[in-house]
Amino acid sequence: MSMTMRIALIRAKFLALKPAMDERLTRLWAGAEAQAIGEGGITIVAEATGMSRTTIRAGRDELRRGVAVTDVVRVRRAGGGRPSIEDKVPGIVDALEKLVEPVTRGDPESPLRWTSKSTRRLSAELGQQGFSISPQKVGQLLHARGYTLQGVEKPLEGASHPNRNKQFELINRRVEAFQARSAPVISVDTRKKELVGDLKSDGHEWQQDNKPMPTRVHDFIDDEPVKVIPYGVDDVAHSVGWVNINIDHDAPAFGVRAIAEWWGYMGRRAHPEAKELLIITDGGGSSGTRAQGWQTELQLLADRTGLAISVSQVPPGTRKWSRIEHRLFCHVTENWRDHPLVDRKTVVQLIGSVRTTAGLVVKAKLDPCAYPTEVADGEMEDEWNYTVHPRRERQS
Repeated sequence: MSMTMRIALIRAKFLALKPAMDERLTRLWAGAEAQAIGEGGITIVAEATGMSRTTIRAGRDELRRGVAVTDVVRVRRAGGGRPSIEDKVPGIVDALEKLVEPVTRGDPESPLRWTSKSTRRLSAELGQQGFSISPQKVGQLLHARGYTLQGVEKPLEGASHPNRNKQFELINRRVEAFQARSAPVISVDTRKKELVGDLKSDGHEWQQDNKPMPTRVHDFIDDEPVKVIPYGVDDVAHSVGWVNINIDHDAPAFGVRAIAEWWGYMGRRAHPEAKELLIITDGGGSSGTRAQGWQTELQLLADRTGLAISVSQVPPGTRKWSRIEHRLFCHVTENWRDHPLVDRKTVVQLIGSVRTTAGLVVKAKLDPCAYPTEVADGEMEDEWNYTVHPRRERQS
């Protein structure tokens, strides 16, 4: 049974029995539930019922000592017990909310505006104002008023290009037209650089107890850092992907070489009758509108393959909508998040072993070549959409 289901079950039993139980019986019932669960039972019952961990522990210990029918215990009448700090000190809740939101409710110059608002720090700040409250109670008050620990999100995209929607509509029409002619369509992109070495990863994997893979205490970059740059090619019509892994830098020649490798190893077999190719890419990096060497390298590729290569770039600021990010790179990240990238061979193996239940198969290859940072300018028919035609027929 999952933790969520167990908490929900205990909460349902507690709400059903609560009207019929007095203070002592409630304490004993909670202790019995915690004891039945075993390790972590007190925490689970506390979360399900809202009862104090101390009360649950006392009920459990009382059961362990043994209880009898003849036990006589004075039970407080309803409403008895120590008053809550909210009732005893009415101003404490408002003071706490002013610290949590100093700009909107309190002092804009509050010292907590630019520091971590941990429950321990909030408790200390309230103490300086004359309120005596524990960090645990601070957390309870915040949760009771709808506060939770939250990170930041990135919904703001900035300015939108006026032709953004038109470009996406054009890309959709071009993709449909190419697919209607059984012509290949690929989505390409460069993933961010990854440092290689015995560096800590964020995920977890099954290992023998107390035998984790050792990594560095500090992820300091060496004088000569080893890095890899994955460049992915996703075949839109087939569940296959290709990733070239470069050790130099992201350059137009590197991107076009990755496309050429995909065509040689996978594309030609999947599309033996193809005479044209559509590439969907973003507007930045080695394949961006300002990377003029990109068109030059595409021209050379068109000359070698005899393919008429068309390119459509997604509008600025929309890279996260790129198909390859959600079809290919997300699975690459998932596959290596629990394993340190100790060397380049490991990177190739982790990417090349990506398989999904939807049938995606990924192949990877290390590209050891060095690429120039400056390439002669080429010519474009249009900023976002253009076609490069072969200057000679494909050799048989």
